[in-house]
Amino acid sequence: MSVQKQGELVKVQIEGKVARVVLNRPESLNALDLDLMSGLLSALKEIRRDPDLAIVVLTGEGKGFSSGGDIKSMLSLGNEGDFSEVMDVINELAMTLYTLPKIVVAGIHGAAAGLGFSLALTADYILCEEDSKLAMNFIGIGLIPDGGSHFLLQERLGTHKAKRMIWNGKVMLGQEALMKGLVDEALPSGKLEEGLERYIEQCVQSPVKALLKTKEIYTELNKERLQEALLKEKDGQWLMRQTSDHHEGIKAFIEKRRPSFKGE
Repeated sequence: MSVQKQGELVKVQIEGKVARVVLNRPESLNALDLDLMSGLLSALKEIRRDPDLAIVVLTGEGKGFSSGGDIKSMLSLGNEGDFSEVMDVINELAMTLYTLPKIVVAGIHGAAAGLGFSLALTADYILCEEDSKLAMNFIGIGLIPDGGSHFLLQERLGTHKAKRMIWNGKVMLGQEALMKGLVDEALPSGKLEEGLERYIEQCVQSPVKALLKTKEIYTELNKERLQEALLKEKDGQWLMRQTSDHHEGIKAFIEKRRPSFKGE
């Protein structure tokens, strides 16, 4: 049986043990504003309550997975209260995805940048296309990663390589991301759906309860570390938003030029 739930910003299709969740702001490359994140969080909470679902596939509508946090929304966060509200949603979303008692699979095509990449990193298995563009590019606007990425990158890369990646903020193609261990498969362009179907079938034919018990054990071992990282990211991000370098980074982004940072 297949069930489709068509939300304005998040689409959910349920078929058997599988829930497909699609970010649906294609006109903005699925930029993550408060409405989209809240819709995604609501969908995940509903999925969490369904004992018949074992696999969640997260993808993006249109030309990319997600271009990251919505810059226009960021500019409207004039005070600490507004900022805190958005960061609390980001933190809850990252924790919900990471601790979801389902096998979470992220399927990336096109761009997965900033917070969009952070959300993909919460998944248990990540597939991308070879020409996908992945970037932890917060540094370009004078910010630090959020969405738990300090913890998530440390888990995949180790501390030293995670720092290097955060500090250089470079864009990687899918094959480079695979070589670094940031994704689990890099597929030829146009083959993402084929790869997702193959991995879903592999999971369905496995003893899923055993897979999920292993995930549960690792989640219990790690969730306090993730929670601590999320809180530190929230505090640190607010401090970075007050810096001259951040303001210069935003101005340069809008003006489509290289920023001139001064370390202030």
